[in-house]
Amino acid sequence: MSAVSFQNVSKTYITPRGEFQALKGVTFDIEPGEFFGLLGPNGAGKTTLISILAGLVRASGGRVSVHGADVQADYAQARRRLGVVPQELVFDPFFTVREALRFQSGYFGIRDNGDWIDELLDGLGLADKAGANMRQLSGGMKRRVLVAQALVHRPPVIVLDEPTAGVDVELRQTLWQFVSKLNKQGSTVLLTTHYLEEAEALCGRIAMLKQGQVIALEKTSELLRRASAKVLRFKTDNPLPEALAAQARVTGRFVQLPVHDAAEVERLLAAVREAGLVVEDIEVSKADLEDVFLDLMTGQGATPPAQEALA
Repeated sequence: MSAVSFQNVSKTYITPRGEFQALKGVTFDIEPGEFFGLLGPNGAGKTTLISILAGLVRASGGRVSVHGADVQADYAQARRRLGVVPQELVFDPFFTVREALRFQSGYFGIRDNGDWIDELLDGLGLADKAGANMRQLSGGMKRRVLVAQALVHRPPVIVLDEPTAGVDVELRQTLWQFVSKLNKQGSTVLLTTHYLEEAEALCGRIAMLKQGQVIALEKTSELLRRASAKVLRFKTDNPLPEALAAQARVTGRFVQLPVHDAAEVERLLAAVREAGLVVEDIEVSKADLEDVFLDLMTGQGATPPAQEALA
């Protein structure tokens, strides 16, 4: 039995401008114990899909289940098996951190949950904030509490919707250490993130959404294998000539160009010299998940998902 199953899920919103189809027949399964990534640009449908999974939005068509429990027909069981960390910072300003976790335990009918609450507080670096009022916490600390609230009933499936957006490096490391530990102990993790290096490092399999449709669904290693073999990277303060700019990915001073062999590297470097660019820190390295993502989103490398993955 799959930990999470999306079968032909669609969602249409009625707007003042007419109908908007946010999801179009999304189908894939997440197996128990997987660390699974769901990626896509803003507006691709990721949050809508997670909202349907959490029971916050009703799908227009299709079926979603958590360990066999339908999220609409058997909502109570599906919700008990799911822990969701939302993007937004939502908290009750009248409780301390420990009180918030005790009340959250009560929502699921769990009594005498103190030992697990203590473990969550310690594992997420919240032990010294247990008696602090939620209003007194920084944004990063509030996000840690959201993670603890999602885990307080020990759900077998953990959904992290942009959990590290706008947080510091320490929180990222603390969060990933704790979640990775739970994953190794058997928890299933579904992650959405715009930090693609996180997805590359953590996720064994990834689905990519574009305009409400799955355009890639493979093991992370296979996605990387399909990428351009190498990339040429360097820094420059000079504007690129039009011919190079058309194929380059530029981030501040950093320029990245796809290459496939030594002859192409030499051709590009010759073009750089002819343009009179002053460059530094030249290197040739393997393409990463961000390269794959951009290729797929621009339609240059898009391939249909593997059929066996959709079975």
